[in-house]
Amino acid sequence: MEYLLHIGELVCILAVLAIALDIVTGHMGFVSVSHAAFYGIGAYCSALLAVLCGAGFVVALLIGVFLSFLMSFFVSLPSLRLHDDFFVIATFGFQMILFNVFNNWIELTRGPLGIYGILPPVIFGWHVTTNLDFLILSLLFVAFAFFVVNRIASSPFGRVLHAIRENEVTVGALAKNARRYKVSAFAVSAMLAAMAGSLYAHYITYIDPTSFTINESILVLSMVIIGGAGSKWGPLLGAVVLVTLPEALRFVGMPSAIAANMRQIIYGLALVACMLWRPQGLIGEYTFGREGERK
Repeated sequence: MEYLLHIGELVCILAVLAIALDIVTGHMGFVSVSHAAFYGIGAYCSALLAVLCGAGFVVALLIGVFLSFLMSFFVSLPSLRLHDDFFVIATFGFQMILFNVFNNWIELTRGPLGIYGILPPVIFGWHVTTNLDFLILSLLFVAFAFFVVNRIASSPFGRVLHAIRENEVTVGALAKNARRYKVSAFAVSAMLAAMAGSLYAHYITYIDPTSFTINESILVLSMVIIGGAGSKWGPLLGAVVLVTLPEALRFVGMPSAIAANMRQIIYGLALVACMLWRPQGLIGEYTFGREGERK
């Protein structure tokens, strides 16, 4: 039972991160590989404030979210002038910069040694200590992120983001400031990613830079695309599939000598098959590509 609760908590944390990325990738049409960096900002900010300053969970969370909000402008203002592969490379650069900060600023982050002793959250007298408590809290975070993103998607602001995804030139011709919309959407996405990072730090009680690498960004991007970018339930479904599938393969009864490698091979084949025969995702309708290639 504790194992299932743990898997549920990981699904919820990564679902928040996938929902956050879907604002940029699904609704706006820009592929970002930097969200593990904002995830890390939220985690490190919460961890440092909790361990060094004794700050409570809510205070640490809010400060982490605000710091990610500020850092999002550092990324989005220059990089959102770019498109397609150039934007991906710009976000990749930011991801690598932040990872190296986490890994090499020994005096603050303790580098590869990580930060330990992060206390579980206490929220208005509620001591979140058991796995069931954490699952309830995680579900509340998912519900909040889901509500925010779907309110944005169904609003006039969201309709402009969808127009930017389809044809940004037309948006400019309609006297809409596309850059302002893109920067605002990126900021909201970064703040939600920081929320997931803060929750992760207090759940695991230990963080190090290996949790915030480019691999994590690619994993979350895979969740968005495979679930269905820009769809209501796609990021949630993608998080469920990509977290539970490798775990389910543990019970396939392979010889222990080859089990780990075979699980990775089967996992990879499943992802490739999805992208070949269902490129718009399991429940999505939007396919990445230039205007003439979209379906």
